[in-house]
Amino acid sequence: MRTMIAAAAATMIALPAAAQSLDVPSGTYVLDKGHASVLWKLSHLGFSNYTGQFDRAGLDATVELDADNVANSTLAVTIDGQAVTTLNPGKDFDSEIEGEKFLNTVAFPEITFTTTSIEVTGDTTATINGELSLSGQTHPFTLEATLNGAGAHPFSGTPTIGVSAEGVLDRTTWGINTFAGPIGTDVTVVVEAELSLAE
Repeated sequence: MRTMIAAAAATMIALPAAAQSLDVPSGTYVLDKGHASVLWKLSHLGFSNYTGQFDRAGLDATVELDADNVANSTLAVTIDGQAVTTLNPGKDFDSEIEGEKFLNTVAFPEITFTTTSIEVTGDTTATINGELSLSGQTHPFTLEATLNGAGAHPFSGTPTIGVSAEGVLDRTTWGINTFAGPIGTDVTVVVEAELSLAE
């Protein structure tokens, strides 16, 4: 249930998957928080997939984009681990997930993800490999990303890229073992992000 938090870490916001090149300028692209989300889900007793996410205000991501060779690009993501949102109508699961049994955000308030490599796998797809730091531990984490679009934003005219990504992590790898078994250990992280060229 809450253990999913690991996911968040997941972290972390994806970067442009794409063909070898993109029809936007190279440069620093920053996250549009109004059009971004990091959702996590995991099995709840085998009956359903429990879901949660992080508040958009606590998401930050920067892509150093090489538009001529996307594989040379880099991504850095920071998530506020104290911004868990489960929308549970009864028990305060937000605080429980942020607590010592799970994210332990007092000691480790930030979740981070940084790329180690990007492998272009198709015209609009890429595998993003990186290091995810969560609950005081850092381990490899991989996102499968799809480029939804790249071009001038229709309202602002600013060069913009839009990405969807998904990855699965074993929360016990990061030492999050609470209720492992009844509550799933595999956490699916789903990311939606728009990033615009910084001024």
